[in-house]
Amino acid sequence: MVASTVTVLTVTASGCVTVHGEREVIPSATKAEADRALKDFLTAYNKAEKEYDPALDAARVTGPLSAINQAGLKSKGARNPGGNPDQVPLELTDAKYSIPKKAGWPRWFVADTKSNRRGDLRWLLVFTKGSADQLWEASYLNLVSPGKMPELKKDKDGWAEPVELDSPALAVAPKNLGKEYTTYLGSGGDTFAPGDHTSTWKAFRDKNTKRRGIAVQYIDEPKNDGTFAPVGLRTQDGGAMVFFSTHHYEKQTAAKGVNLTVEPEVKPLLTGEVKQSVTLERVSNQVVVDPAGAGKVTFLSRIQGLTGAKGE
Repeated sequence: MVASTVTVLTVTASGCVTVHGEREVIPSATKAEADRALKDFLTAYNKAEKEYDPALDAARVTGPLSAINQAGLKSKGARNPGGNPDQVPLELTDAKYSIPKKAGWPRWFVADTKSNRRGDLRWLLVFTKGSADQLWEASYLNLVSPGKMPELKKDKDGWAEPVELDSPALAVAPKNLGKEYTTYLGSGGDTFAPGDHTSTWKAFRDKNTKRRGIAVQYIDEPKNDGTFAPVGLRTQDGGAMVFFSTHHYEKQTAAKGVNLTVEPEVKPLLTGEVKQSVTLERVSNQVVVDPAGAGKVTFLSRIQGLTGAKGE
């Protein structure tokens, strides 16, 4: 995902002027940089998928996408040491970029692309970099139906507007979405609109706390630090499209005499010995529409992946 942006405002001996990215409000990337970031990500992603080797795209992913991608490749590689001979390389075309103007670091932008997988769903990727010396890395990935995409606010030059993480003008401040979501999964509420990733998932989990001699406990935590921090763009109607991440644990404890089954994809990520219990660790990244003022937050997409397991 890569090419560095101009970062210093000085008049050089040749009379050229560059810009202090730390203080000036400037686009996070140029269109050419965004194109290169997407191309570099795709090249690394396909190499890693072909070999099932997380090292091959580790430098091009970060945050929740890195956690999901790297653990998934580790698990597949352990089960398929020869890689993936039947791989159909991922293709991302028709890229549309929403690049916010902002001051300082980190910088980020959203790529809205068409893929050769999953029908007509658009692949939304957030690319981020923490300094001029870093590579562009993909931190979020979500698949969204074109008909559900909100219209983003753009200025006369086509640049997007980032939303403040503590914005009081939205139904939920973006920095609080992870906390609100994990609270909802535990005790419910009316913060989120009904749907697959809210009411349906909560109902499934509520009914799934006991399985034939196995007790199931769920623990959910917001994930807001560093490259897991939420990011959002203003929509035309005053709301925002926000990406955020969460951490989910599922502890299965067997009654005496009952054996726990450890699935093949879990074993490569397992630490400890499964005697009476196993705790599955998952990272989830999601994109929502957060309306202006009062209203319910609506999910556009959520992708979750197993990232670890611990036996006891």
